Amino acid sequence: MEIIDLTVHELQEKLKSKEITVEEVTKAYADRIKEKEGDVQAFVTTLEDEAVEQAKSIQKDIEDGKITGDFAGIPIGIKDNMCTKGVKTTCSSKMLENFVAPYDATVVEKLNDEHLIDLGKLNMDEFAMGASTEYSAFKKTRNPWNLNTVPGGSSGGSAAAVAAGMVPWALGSDTGGSIRQPASFCGVVGLKPTYGLVSRFGLVAFASSLDQIGPITKDVTDSAMLLNLIAGHDEKDTTSENIPKKDYTKALKGDVKGLKIGIPKQYYGEGINEEVKAKLQEAIETYKKLGATVEEFSLDIADYALATYYIIACAEASSNLGRFDGIRYGYRTKNYESLKDIYKNSRSEGFGPEVKRRIILGTYVLSSGYYDAYYKKAQQVRTLVKKEFDEAFKKYDVLLTPTSPTVAFEVGTKSSNPLEMYLADICTVPVNIAGLPGISVPCGVNSKGMPIGMQLIGNRFEEEKILNAAYTFEQEIKFRENYKPEFKK
Repeated sequence: MEIIDLTVHELQEKLKSKEITVEEVTKAYADRIKEKEGDVQAFVTTLEDEAVEQAKSIQKDIEDGKITGDFAGIPIGIKDNMCTKGVKTTCSSKMLENFVAPYDATVVEKLNDEHLIDLGKLNMDEFAMGASTEYSAFKKTRNPWNLNTVPGGSSGGSAAAVAAGMVPWALGSDTGGSIRQPASFCGVVGLKPTYGLVSRFGLVAFASSLDQIGPITKDVTDSAMLLNLIAGHDEKDTTSENIPKKDYTKALKGDVKGLKIGIPKQYYGEGINEEVKAKLQEAIETYKKLGATVEEFSLDIADYALATYYIIACAEASSNLGRFDGIRYGYRTKNYESLKDIYKNSRSEGFGPEVKRRIILGTYVLSSGYYDAYYKKAQQVRTLVKKEFDEAFKKYDVLLTPTSPTVAFEVGTKSSNPLEMYLADICTVPVNIAGLPGISVPCGVNSKGMPIGMQLIGNRFEEEKILNAAYTFEQEIKFRENYKPEFKK
């Protein structure tokens, strides 16, 4: 098996036994980026040469006994909305095209402390607003399973890079499904942790009460390992929860006997593709065979989650993006005669159409006369969504749903219709509204060979339950052994 086909835990074993070196691992990925980037377009900034030099240094320090640790020399890719000191952090926007972060995000600091090697910054929908990575200002990332289709979004670059073997794992961010949906489209594993479990310090904000950083990996074991690295309290993030440190790999027992799985029927109704439903039904039967108890129930408030999400997310986006005005941060127009011109022209030229759309909607729902009718109501519905999930978790350990209503769609088919694009998030947004953890794992492919994702939702700070349920399923169906991207054109 080639180096780029190995999971991180397999790489660790080979590095430990000295079958391979850090240099060989890093060079294999650097070569793969050079080979596939032209087709996949996953990176905004590549750091292959710097990574290879860093690998030489780390290899020497390991041999000299100066560096120890299980993750030293493991490469990683980072979504381009997380600050990396001395490296561009663009959010795939013209507004931040030349911004070089003066500090590291907390998650990046944690990776650096373990001596991981950054292979580069990964493409995304501009300011994380989108479901296809077609709204990047720089390039359209392609899905390695079929290069005519999208990789999902907004963490499409991260998911595509992992699926294409260009990075062994990656960090993404999830505001309404932006880790899980691209993981589903690209046939990899995507974990959105509980809100507050992973620090958001250094993550360029889209919607502060919804954003969460998480892993995109080849398998569930790698997800648990990367969560171990990035989880933990951070004094620099006031929303960070101070809970005891856990080893999530210990949860991977491969046994779901007695697990109570709830199937919310609202997630299997109109708009969900029939082949997706069929694969989810097969997954349900697999869990029954493995000894889990499965029961359908009604999660009524889910019908209102999408509308609630877009009101809250756009309101917070309009507030967070107010700082990009041509003076304090970001791009400044060359065409101005007055202060008003600077504001207007800088924002008009610097932001793309989807970001403008959401700023306008968010400003509207926060404006005088509409705040109570829209934003306040949305926050009240958010409380109801949380309560209904709380009731569900009194009865069930995990909930099982599709990750996305469809498989990856063709490039250009939804980008001109924002409403259709927003509906791609219908299965994932309730998790963010309620601050819950969710994981997407591949559960098969459709008749055209495109991956289908299954979402498992857990109660707050109960990542162990969804990780074990996902791991047990993964070991049973062996998706990675049976399917791999074909880079069809």
